[in-house]
Amino acid sequence: MPDTIAYKKAIALLHKVSSPVGFLAAAQQEDNYCRVWARDSVVCGLAALLTGDDALINTFKKSLETIWAKQHSSGFLPSNVDVKNNTVSYGGTVGRVDTAAWAIIGLCMYSMRRNDHAFATSFETQVHKAFAVMDVWEFNGKHLMYVPQSADWADEYIQHGYILFDQLLRLWALQLAAKVFANDDYLKKAVVVKKVIQHNFFYRKEEEYWYANNMLHQKENAAQQFWWMGFNPSQIYTQWDLQANALALLLNIGNEAQNNAVTNYVAGLLQKDNSMIASLSPAIKNSDWQMNELKNNFAYRFRNKPGEFHNGGLWPVWNGWMCAALKFHKKENIQQQLQQQIVQRITENNFEMNECYHAQTQAACGVRECAWSAAGVIMAEKGADLFLRNND
Repeated sequence: MPDTIAYKKAIALLHKVSSPVGFLAAAQQEDNYCRVWARDSVVCGLAALLTGDDALINTFKKSLETIWAKQHSSGFLPSNVDVKNNTVSYGGTVGRVDTAAWAIIGLCMYSMRRNDHAFATSFETQVHKAFAVMDVWEFNGKHLMYVPQSADWADEYIQHGYILFDQLLRLWALQLAAKVFANDDYLKKAVVVKKVIQHNFFYRKEEEYWYANNMLHQKENAAQQFWWMGFNPSQIYTQWDLQANALALLLNIGNEAQNNAVTNYVAGLLQKDNSMIASLSPAIKNSDWQMNELKNNFAYRFRNKPGEFHNGGLWPVWNGWMCAALKFHKKENIQQQLQQQIVQRITENNFEMNECYHAQTQAACGVRECAWSAAGVIMAEKGADLFLRNND
């Protein structure tokens, strides 16, 4: 059974980060966390919908209004909005590819769960512009967006190219928008995007790949137990990507054998490490050639030592999403083991809801009172319902 104290503490933190214009990323006045972030506030808003707490759900609505009010004329959505100065950031060195999909997902899920179709339709033209810019990001009309380095949640990591998590977010946004707006074009695009994902991000013995022939000589070195983090013209990324595999399970991308392979891999990680699961692993070591690139990619200070932050760190938010995925696929025994690890770590750290934890030492990393860590606690217990309801 879940620790109800941790659950209540998570709800309390979401109240603490609630502002008149939406959810802030953290309660701490640190770096740029005291802002309404597109991805963070939507993740918190989805958790709020699960709680049934009217005040939190209203804050979610305010988050959506804040985000959509700052849509760029070209169609892309803000990375974050500074609520003190009413200024907007569309990204750092590069823009953020994932924010458009998150904004659409949040809008549609709010509309569907609150039966507020009028709210969604008030942004229909803007949603169309957001999808249009995602089409442009394909560059070649082959149904996968090319994601620059630092263009999604792992913005201090090394990945770039056709990153799976971003493709899945777009797919989810298309599926939801097709329902909310009764738009056949969105549905048709979703069907094609799903097929391209299925054919290009999981090991297959056949040499029929929809995307590019240069994957054929690379795939033998790629993982066969889980969905790939992504690929680009020179490589298939071999790292385990927790959040991408969780979302692939929740969106039912795979067949039964693939789903079982992923859930068995998760069970093996839990048995081996007896901890939360790293978001991206194995960690890049100091002796690895990628470390020089990793060391140069940070905004305020270097945080990606082996086992920390994006480089193998343990994030409650994405562990919560994997719990939801395991429950969705009726793997309750594994889900309860992972949920117990989340609750244990947060409880032992005095419910500070840190952003992430060190993979080896379990020490708290990142900002304290991180809003989407609280959302992860809620998702671990109730998140599967978002997707069960979505399939109705």
